[in-house]
Amino acid sequence: MTSTKSGINTIINNGIGILGGTFDPIHLGHTQSAQAVANQLNLTEVLLIPTHIPPHKISAKLVPHASAEQRAAMVEIACQKSELFTCDLRELKRSGHSYTVDTLKELKQQYPTKALFFIIGMDSLLTFTTWHKYKEILSLCHLVVNTRPNYSIEQLNEETKTLLSNCQTADLTELTLVNHGKIFFAIKYFLDVSSTQIRRRLAQKKAYNHQLSPSISEFIHKNKLYR
Repeated sequence: MTSTKSGINTIINNGIGILGGTFDPIHLGHTQSAQAVANQLNLTEVLLIPTHIPPHKISAKLVPHASAEQRAAMVEIACQKSELFTCDLRELKRSGHSYTVDTLKELKQQYPTKALFFIIGMDSLLTFTTWHKYKEILSLCHLVVNTRPNYSIEQLNEETKTLLSNCQTADLTELTLVNHGKIFFAIKYFLDVSSTQIRRRLAQKKAYNHQLSPSISEFIHKNKLYR
């Protein structure tokens, strides 16, 4: 059996974190939770991937408020002073809907020897079994779940509970023995903030700076976003 220490070193050498989202705007909840995951798994790179047309949000008529270019610019800004984060614009350059499985296929081709750690929130896990080709997603990566306030395992549907019983692991070493197919719950890291809350506070001219980095706040103010 691989020791925990050598297993973690394997993750350092072979793992890439992936965090996708509308990032409308990108906020400290995104970056700090991704940093916490990277610290726990000893990942040295996390790709931030802004989505172009999220299929689940189109169906709910929740289209992005900022343009694709503005959202990309904010993610680029968030990456500028970080050695961990890299902005990946492949989904914005893709025509049509942005499906996670397609992005993971591309990344697997680009990084054939790397294990991919796809970071999602508990809210996304609640609907994961409704995602396009969700089983194929797990054949391409490990899922890393960030818990969030007001979401619990008890809210999961039976299909997702079955998925967890087959795929969940709490052992870091186990993540190094295979390069896909596991679901791992990250150490709890709560920062109760959402892009929706920030947009609402901006529209109401309320304070929000503790939820955004100063450079993102400056970009929003300069471009008069979310007013």
